[in-house]
Amino acid sequence: MQTVTTRLFISGALCALSTTALAQSSVTLYGIVDTGVEYVSHANAAGGHVFRMPAVTGELPSRWGLRGTEDLGGGYSAVFTLESGFNVRDGSSGQGGRLFGRQAFVGLKGPYGTMAFGRQYTMTYLALQGADIIGPDIYGMGSLDAYVPNARADNSVTYMGTYKGFTLGAGYSFGRDSAGTGNSPGQGTCAGSVAGHPTECRDWSVMLKYDAPNFGVAASYEEQRGGTNAQANFFDGVAPTPLGNAADKDARTHVSAYAQYAGAKLGAGWLGRRVVTDSPAVPNVRSDLFFVGASYFVTPAFLVDGEVFRIVNSVHDSRATMGALRTTYLLSKRSSVYAQAAYLANSAKARYSVSGGGGGTTPAAGIGQTGVMVGIKHAF
Repeated sequence: MQTVTTRLFISGALCALSTTALAQSSVTLYGIVDTGVEYVSHANAAGGHVFRMPAVTGELPSRWGLRGTEDLGGGYSAVFTLESGFNVRDGSSGQGGRLFGRQAFVGLKGPYGTMAFGRQYTMTYLALQGADIIGPDIYGMGSLDAYVPNARADNSVTYMGTYKGFTLGAGYSFGRDSAGTGNSPGQGTCAGSVAGHPTECRDWSVMLKYDAPNFGVAASYEEQRGGTNAQANFFDGVAPTPLGNAADKDARTHVSAYAQYAGAKLGAGWLGRRVVTDSPAVPNVRSDLFFVGASYFVTPAFLVDGEVFRIVNSVHDSRATMGALRTTYLLSKRSSVYAQAAYLANSAKARYSVSGGGGGTTPAAGIGQTGVMVGIKHAF
């Protein structure tokens, strides 16, 4: 009888512990479904235009994901995120067909910050979020540097900590593209973690930012090392620079600031890129990308925002200026419709494309482009 009672007591205690653990854990399903119809002028070398449903993005790239947390006690918790990108027009997976190509990490969160392990955003992406008004829009910074909205790395260890408005972030990747599908259009692949070559395909980045109620400033630095099949694409029509050596570097430095008050927000910044190779036969290349934008809630349900971008690549003798204007009407807290337009002016040798909607719209050298899109977005 005593044995039976003891077993019942232990079973009851285990059930209570299980219930407590479940009560302290949570998993959230979330996502964005965003698409529309786009028009792009001079979408090929012959000057033809195109109407299409873009493959990649609208206001925001479509995705679904799971994020979870478990309270471990003492101010610590276990966290994870699994996030998958997809293309609404045909249901295909994004990020080269990866199941969780946007994010896949697990970590520990505590009083002194969060340490996470897996496929994650680099600090370049995270640092730009405050000042880049348009963000990863089809007519955003990604039209001039497609790496920016795709700034992720495999095999990453990251740290993020915030104290009194200051946020310090750092990330280190042992091999930034282990799946071999490319992290950005035209960047090639760099699987990394090569025995005897400790720096091949490595990526490291740091970020420091300060956010107050009405303003913020941020700075970041990221350095990618070369490796087999790696390259650097400047998206201006010039052939990508090969980065086949572990000593080759593709580095981005960023500084930005924003201010907001009474429904209005202003943001501005600079993103400098430097590609340095170990081969005397391959020239070093640099570009400077400047941006300034603003947004304003005309009513609680009607938002108007826009941004102007200017990129200069003196080595390639290529320059471009792009302006984008966007209007968004909130049908509810989760659903909205939008209309947006952009114009990109290329210099004589440049072939930047106004649309970041999945490629296929590169104009002839020196030709400007107009992009217009109307769409619908739902968040869950």
